[in-house]
Amino acid sequence: MLRVYIACFLACLFSVPAVAQQPDDLNFASGLEQFHNIRQMLPSYLNNSGLRMLEERRRRVEHLATIEDVNKRRSYVREQMLKDLGGFPDRTPLNARVVGALDRLRYRIEKVIFESQPHFYVTANLYLPTTGHPPYPAILYPLGHERGGKTNPTWQQMLGSLATKGFVALAWDPIGQGERLQIYDDELRESKVGDSTTEHTIVGTQCMLVGDHLARYTIWDGMRALDYLLSRKEVDPARIGLTGNSGGGTHSAYIAALDDRIQVAAPSCYITSWHLMLDTIGPQDAEQTFPLWLQEGLDYPDYLYAFAPKPYILLSAIRDFFPIAGARETFAEAEKVYSAIGAREKLDIFEADDGHGYNKSRRLAAYDWFGRWLKGARDTDLEPQIEMATPEELRCTATGQVSTSLGGESVFTLNQKRLAQLKASRLTRPAELPGKVREVIRYEPLSGPLQVTSYGAITRSGYRIEKLIYESEPGIFVPSLLYVPDAGASKKAAVLMVTGDGKAASASEAEQFAASGTVVLSIDMRGTGETRVDTDVNSREFDRYFGDFNDTMTALLVGKTMAGMRALDISRGVDVLTSRKEVDANQVYGYGKDEGALPLLYAAVLDGKIRRVMLDGMLVSYESVVNSRVSRRILEGVAPGMLKYYDLQDLVAAMAPRDVWIVNGTDPMGHELPASEVTNEYRRALEAFSQQGAAQAIHIRDRRPGQDTTPFYREFTAAVR
Repeated sequence: MLRVYIACFLACLFSVPAVAQQPDDLNFASGLEQFHNIRQMLPSYLNNSGLRMLEERRRRVEHLATIEDVNKRRSYVREQMLKDLGGFPDRTPLNARVVGALDRLRYRIEKVIFESQPHFYVTANLYLPTTGHPPYPAILYPLGHERGGKTNPTWQQMLGSLATKGFVALAWDPIGQGERLQIYDDELRESKVGDSTTEHTIVGTQCMLVGDHLARYTIWDGMRALDYLLSRKEVDPARIGLTGNSGGGTHSAYIAALDDRIQVAAPSCYITSWHLMLDTIGPQDAEQTFPLWLQEGLDYPDYLYAFAPKPYILLSAIRDFFPIAGARETFAEAEKVYSAIGAREKLDIFEADDGHGYNKSRRLAAYDWFGRWLKGARDTDLEPQIEMATPEELRCTATGQVSTSLGGESVFTLNQKRLAQLKASRLTRPAELPGKVREVIRYEPLSGPLQVTSYGAITRSGYRIEKLIYESEPGIFVPSLLYVPDAGASKKAAVLMVTGDGKAASASEAEQFAASGTVVLSIDMRGTGETRVDTDVNSREFDRYFGDFNDTMTALLVGKTMAGMRALDISRGVDVLTSRKEVDANQVYGYGKDEGALPLLYAAVLDGKIRRVMLDGMLVSYESVVNSRVSRRILEGVAPGMLKYYDLQDLVAAMAPRDVWIVNGTDPMGHELPASEVTNEYRRALEAFSQQGAAQAIHIRDRRPGQDTTPFYREFTAAVR
């Protein structure tokens, strides 16, 4: 399909007249939309990469046939998961305490607080049978994203039913939900950012910067919840089951794969296949997406292999947004393996013709599965009627929030402590920095001839605008505008311009450069301008915080980063400029604004042909993200573990003695900071420039709204002093 797209794309380019008929049209869309939507270029590129990796994985796992094969696969899955998580914290005292109780007809609900890490408080409800004979089998019950945390009526229905049926059941508030909001606003009495998935991904961005994964905390909470469950004398440690729905299904898959104490697993509305996920809804929020997962050759069936040969049932909804066809694919693959190792009866799938949720039919299937494998008898009884408690009755803290009742640690404070450790041990030397940057952002440089296609020209007073497209790498086309002044030297200075809004929106700035006698190549790096993915109306709030979330996360899945890919687009754009007869290859500069500034900085660190840069509206530091509770549109510029090795001022320092302009640096919310504050933040960079005798080469400036920018651009492009 991608080859057909490329052929159509190039055919359309060559069919356009040499001179544009509409001189004010600086976009290519009027031509491109006739044959294909270029806005799908980046998703198609990434998805095709993922599909190739999944096909390679299929070839590797199709020979799993013995318990030894499965054990080896389990070890590999766990090794990769632990590496991606950043490892687990130390196992410290739980300091668990029961802070209240509710009595029901056949069970009791205890309100429990424990510490999964020191002073990192977890609020939980323990459902204990009051009939029958202990020790009872027990169910660990991680929660999904539905509102209310552990007080949600669906969870109460199932937890009360399990207790009535003779199971101890434990549910706890996940990070960012119930009593454990991390971005709690006392006036709103809810999270400052709204939905739990938004909160998870904001916090997850911080975790990624320090080399961890949000699931490091959420999985560990679940394992420590299991520690607490097993500390209770009412529980039989040999009969532990695990189930949850949606985000709880995610963590059922995770915990079952990593913790041998779980004997029976039943994730609901989660298990599917990445083949179908790529074709449909794409990656989900931070704790549900592991970087490098597809590159490492992993897919949903691997959660089952990490648990095999113990009993595992997939509880699925035919009309779920997690594709049912994917659940069937995973079951079919795993069924062959379970059959080969003599455990076919321990694997099952249940499908209900309904939508997402732990609906009654799936709950009944779960009771039956747990009865069969933890009690030795099928359970086909009706679901009992459960008396609902109010959120106030079930809460464990006085105010309903850990942050306002108990204080203690949050993921933010724990990330800050992780960062302090990293800074104390950071050993990256300046000479090693480019190599480390290349590794972290997974930059893959290309060399050799560059395919550039002319798409006509527009004549303006004093300059012309050529419409070009170049192929940054196979399958990635970069729409560009080349501004060429009529007068001046035969070899002119040139600026590569890249902005978050794209080449058309930045035309006035490009024209100011051109008016000063400078050649300008203004580009739509992938995912910007005309190549930006159309935003679905239902995801606009999410995109407001994270930008191009789907492509950013899919890139991580396949072992790429937006920063690395966009830096390549910029570097190849520099190749376009240096190949032009009008350009002095020794005077090629870069101007990056807003979302374009950070990729330009990376490109400049890695490509010495960029002799100076202006970074306009760039995030001042990654550390500021870790030190802020809320950030916006940061994710596209993040890769796992950046702060282990460098921050942005280290990248600027690596530019010395080349000229660097930092204009209107911003905080993590995109608010402009005064130059004095940016200067203070960049002390290390200023010192690095001074040590190289280039103190005058770094410029930290403010630019006021409405200020004439012509002097900025003229000074920036002036001949080397």
